[in-house]
Amino acid sequence: MIQLSSFIVVILGTIVGSIGTLLIKKGTQRFSFSRLWKSPEMWGGAALYIVSTLFYVIALRQEELSVVYPIVSFTYIWTTLLSVKFLGEKMNKFKWIALVGIILGVTMVGLGS
Repeated sequence: MIQLSSFIVVILGTIVGSIGTLLIKKGTQRFSFSRLWKSPEMWGGAALYIVSTLFYVIALRQEELSVVYPIVSFTYIWTTLLSVKFLGEKMNKFKWIALVGIILGVTMVGLGS
């Protein structure tokens, strides 16, 4: 079973990574591809990706990759929910089923470790 501290670190990493993805998306909407490197959202998102990677490294030092990496799938959940809330993207029943499947899959991996 994964240690609570490692689980929390990985979850924080997934949340930070999802916010980074949201910032990158917002940056790409405001700037053309050639001017993307000047986007503060793009650089902020990239910085958050680096921070989330550091969280994963911390967790991987304490836990097995086969346990930690499936938890990283929570990034898909946070990213989807943030995109609905802040970008106005729409959900349908297939997306909800997929999110429930991710949660069930991560739970089964966690119980199996």
